[in-house]
Amino acid sequence: MNPVALVAAGPTTTGGKLTLMVIGILVFAAVFVGILLIAALFKGRLGEKVQAAAFVGPTIVLLIVGLIYPAILTVRRAFYGGQFIDTSIGYAPYVGMRNFQKLFTTPGLGEVFRNTALWVILVPTIATGLGLLYAVLIDRARGEAFAKSLIFLPMAISMVGATLIWKFVYAFNGDPGGTQIGILNALLTGVGLKPFDFLNAIPWNTLFLIVIMIWIQAGFAMTVLSAAIKAIPDEIVEAAKLDGVGGFKMFRYVTLPSIRSAVILVTTTIAIATLKAFDIVQANDGGTGGDSVLANEFYRRTFVTQQPGLGAVLAILIFVLVLPIIIFNVRQMRKDA
Repeated sequence: MNPVALVAAGPTTTGGKLTLMVIGILVFAAVFVGILLIAALFKGRLGEKVQAAAFVGPTIVLLIVGLIYPAILTVRRAFYGGQFIDTSIGYAPYVGMRNFQKLFTTPGLGEVFRNTALWVILVPTIATGLGLLYAVLIDRARGEAFAKSLIFLPMAISMVGATLIWKFVYAFNGDPGGTQIGILNALLTGVGLKPFDFLNAIPWNTLFLIVIMIWIQAGFAMTVLSAAIKAIPDEIVEAAKLDGVGGFKMFRYVTLPSIRSAVILVTTTIAIATLKAFDIVQANDGGTGGDSVLANEFYRRTFVTQQPGLGAVLAILIFVLVLPIIIFNVRQMRKDA
């Protein structure tokens, strides 16, 4: 088929998609090579500046188009009500600060804030603690590589996949005479206890979803902290041993101070990931069981209940909560540099 005809066919056909992809790559390559050729015409400091602009420029443009411009639109949308386009008047009406006021007056959002606080407090703390404990226990032990791979495996699973796995673990059969296929309820009934509906017991279901996130993030914490422990100079460890330091005192006075920056990095990174947690709640019940969090509520208010103004406010709130963590992380990295 003629390439022009393939492009005209649009992205609905395989040929059209492949042609558009090839044309896009060729255009990008032509523009990039052209910029480099023009930059090569300049010499000295001016040439260096032009070449730097040639490399950095496309990145800046992509950041503006893909990040800054959408962020500006999100902030603007927070001051408008209605749906994306109010069909009754043809446009979204300006409502000022009303969407921000809804954060405190909309039923159910208080529960969302409580759940998010639990996630942000428990997930980074427990995941980092478990990862650190595991890294210390298996350091230089036999089968260390195999032991590390076991706890790191959940990192290779998507959050949706991990949630589906744990839904089988938590599965509940409400029939008193039925067979419990969930692992936990099978264990409970096996020892003579009553089965428990883990995913529908408000507010405990939030804690059981938090377990999934901890299961995923503990492997990341263990990997980073284990590398930090191995980077401690042997001279410091040997000197501490000569002074009679061992066991828990070795961990408290030597290991932990030496990996302080790594612990902060891991904790803050997991905290940021937790604030953006969406997949686990959405894959479970979409937040309809009293277990919604900010990221999921942003999606639900924007696309399900058609309240994009309130959804934009929630997105801004997530950004405001993440920003101090990022600033703190950057400052710590500069101190350790």
